[in-house]
Amino acid sequence: MKSFLLYGAVSTLLLTSCQPSKASKEKEAADTTETVKIDSANTKPADNKTILARREVPVLCYHQIRNNIASDSKRAHDDIIAPDKFKEHMKMLADSGYHSILPDQLYNYLVYGAKLPEKPIIITFDDTDEDQFTIGNTTLKKYGFKGVYFIMTVSIGRKGRINYMTKEQIKQLSDEGNTIASHTYDHKNFAQFTDEDWTTQIDAPTKKLEEITGKKVEYFAFPYGVFKASTLHKLKEHGFKAAFILSTARDENYPLYTIRRIIDPGRYTAKNLYYSINKSFNKTKP
Repeated sequence: MKSFLLYGAVSTLLLTSCQPSKASKEKEAADTTETVKIDSANTKPADNKTILARREVPVLCYHQIRNNIASDSKRAHDDIIAPDKFKEHMKMLADSGYHSILPDQLYNYLVYGAKLPEKPIIITFDDTDEDQFTIGNTTLKKYGFKGVYFIMTVSIGRKGRINYMTKEQIKQLSDEGNTIASHTYDHKNFAQFTDEDWTTQIDAPTKKLEEITGKKVEYFAFPYGVFKASTLHKLKEHGFKAAFILSTARDENYPLYTIRRIIDPGRYTAKNLYYSINKSFNKTKP
């Protein structure tokens, strides 16, 4: 009897020791966001044709993570996803084998052909809403995911019908390995920029975010997903390595500054999202 109990205890111990812990699973997933070092001085960057030929990495876009209320317009529903649904969608991504990556990894893949993890995906958030921190970041951490937060600096710390992230929350996101990026000062349409807007909508927000995080800000998302081809070159001049639109076609001359994203609408089920990802990003394999 004693030997049977001893055998059972040893078997249980061995079985337990062979199973990866939740922490190890999260660490394994988190490791996929580490950027591979590229010797850019001795590696020739890809031309636009090569960049366009590489398989597009799925990029998701989220805005508000909350339940709908009666005053929400029909159009607003696409930008609102219920907390329970957001959590279901993140679980689906994890269960389906997706690994989150960050913009530096995407840039190195597109420009230098760096290797990406299996089934890479980028998860982005626009407009600085506090629920992106309280619900979005908390949910991503559960699955070892990292995110990209495009900050509209005018709203930092504001409270009201919608609460926005504080400087401290933005700093925490950055410290935890997420990417903090620019979304202008007050969401002005990029296609309507004046000369002065390059200071107020671009340079000043970059400086503020860099002061908050202590890190360079090198990525940008266009408000409304709208860009103007004739001024895309200025984004590089103002320090950005890449920029993100929504679901419209990329610009052939500036593919790094028109990286596509798709919105995950609040009406989607997890299965809808899975099919949407595969339909929207199903080109040649990297």
